[in-house]
Amino acid sequence: MDYRLAPEHPFPADVEDVVAAYQELLELGRAPESIAFAGDSVGGGLAITGALAVRDAGLPMPAAIVAFSPGLDATRSGESIVTKADADPLLDRANVDRMSSFYVAAHDRRNPLLSPAVTADLTGLPPLLVQVGTNEMLLDDARRLAVRASDAKVDVVLDITAKVPHVFQSFAGILDEAGEALDRAALFLRQRVRG
Repeated sequence: MDYRLAPEHPFPADVEDVVAAYQELLELGRAPESIAFAGDSVGGGLAITGALAVRDAGLPMPAAIVAFSPGLDATRSGESIVTKADADPLLDRANVDRMSSFYVAAHDRRNPLLSPAVTADLTGLPPLLVQVGTNEMLLDDARRLAVRASDAKVDVVLDITAKVPHVFQSFAGILDEAGEALDRAALFLRQRVRG
């Protein structure tokens, strides 16, 4: 799905686009149980925040969410943002902060749709698979979201792979771990998406 991007279109334009696209699918007759939200990195976070916005709009939930290496905390309060800085070959704290500032603009970083790993009520989300690598600065985003989702009675699978970088799934065909993770994600979706 194409969605509006910052800096021209900061938060919450992208979340609004997810809700509008999903609503259009429902209006076209697609059953919610035949739809999954999925994304990687910022898109992984958007899969989750989009589902939260769908819930808050009173729409039926999609069948599942798959988030690869999602960014879920605009407050940057997770320890891994510091402890994994040297291990993460793809993300750099200064760049993460700069890009985040374009997106967040003047909004409170604790907004649940900006920091769902920290502040969102996750009640009512559909089954959720979060995949992340141990070498990622965003590792704690995934960990904290999974704990909070479980506490909210959400069916959640936290899938952590050792010694792999941010969005390691994109290295399918190069890293064995990438193909194996995609296989697990496909199984997760096959078990939950109908039609």
